[in-house]
Amino acid sequence: MPAIFNALPGIEVPVSGIARGLADMWLDAAARGSAAPGADDVTATQVNFVLHLGSRCTPDDALRQFETTVRFSRRYPSRVVVLCPRFSEVDAPDMRAKVYGECFLGKSKSDKRCVEFVLLSYPMAARPYLESQVSTCLSADLPLYYWAHGFSTSSRLADYRYLLSRARRVLIDSSVSPDDALTYPWPNPNSLRDLVYSRLLPVRQTVGQFLARYEMPRLTEGLKAVRVAHGPELAAEGRVLLAWLRRRLSDCGPTGGCLDWKLEAGEARHLAIELSYANSDKFFRWHGDLAAKHATLEADFGHGKTELAAGASLLSPEAALSEAMFF
Repeated sequence: MPAIFNALPGIEVPVSGIARGLADMWLDAAARGSAAPGADDVTATQVNFVLHLGSRCTPDDALRQFETTVRFSRRYPSRVVVLCPRFSEVDAPDMRAKVYGECFLGKSKSDKRCVEFVLLSYPMAARPYLESQVSTCLSADLPLYYWAHGFSTSSRLADYRYLLSRARRVLIDSSVSPDDALTYPWPNPNSLRDLVYSRLLPVRQTVGQFLARYEMPRLTEGLKAVRVAHGPELAAEGRVLLAWLRRRLSDCGPTGGCLDWKLEAGEARHLAIELSYANSDKFFRWHGDLAAKHATLEADFGHGKTELAAGASLLSPEAALSEAMFF
């Protein structure tokens, strides 16, 4: 994990001098003519955000998640703490810190926003002291959001009870999380959000809005099977999409105890949904090509065939973060 800490941008400072390091960083930026908060500027911070990089994270992966957090913070200015645990017994026992910041314009030239990042690298021996260090880096009057990425086991992550309990939202990505991450008994399970589900928002909106045009009994009467097909790299999206359909169709009324739910392999970068019925003339099909950002919808619920073209995409990583955090 030192490789991860070293791969991320920032200026290394003493752990005891983080606040001073941030102040010096902005003074140096101003001296070089770069954007920096003025003497009377107030950082328009909206949330506390902790990005926790687990043992499955590689330096390249960590940098991608860091850049996603930076893009998110440009829209929702955040006080960000990035945790980089070190798992090797031969690592130095000290905790290390970096500071990073940038300023950017908001909706107008007078709307200047500056965000600050604190990166903490710590050996597991220093784990009992982490909460106090993190708390000094966060703003006490702002809500906390916690993104745990690349962790190896749910039980190991559960040791971070301070963050799990205090966070308004705990974010995970079930495509790269342990199998039990969504069912593990977290301290506050209602706060848990899956980024896979959030990424699927455009698909859920398109399919949901189309099906909402029909009366509920028409959607469930004679329903025999629900099929979701996915490309190899979209297995998590296929699984989550099928679970969403199960919940939504169950809300519409009885679907029968013999209903067949199918998750199947499909074409690369493609997702597909098919509802089939006892009456072979009745059907619903949605097929999305995420590479081409194009989808087709076909249906016949007894009023004649309907066919429509639509867009097909997943939310960007930073948009998925905001969807999971705030909605």
